[in-house]
Amino acid sequence: MAKRSNSTASTCAHSPSAEVQGHGASQHILQLGKRNVNVVEIRPVGQYGVTLVFDDGHDTGIYSWDTLYTLGRDHAHNWAGYLAAVEASGGTR
Repeated sequence: MAKRSNSTASTCAHSPSAEVQGHGASQHILQLGKRNVNVVEIRPVGQYGVTLVFDDGHDTGIYSWDTLYTLGRDHAHNWAGYLAAVEASGGTR
């Protein structure tokens, strides 16, 4: 079996949507249960970016090209922070 990448789960866990980011600066909502999430559709949003549709039903938030670049560039840091937050919460990814 091929080894699964954690980049899709990280992308979902760092979605720019209000469902993940909350509605204020300190309202980030930790995403749990994202271990096997996959992108099933990519919807263009003008010249601005894309909406990613995940197989867990998450389909909100516009990923600008800058956001996607930053998520890729900072993946290792974001992923380590996400794993630490999941562990501290006592939840599972």
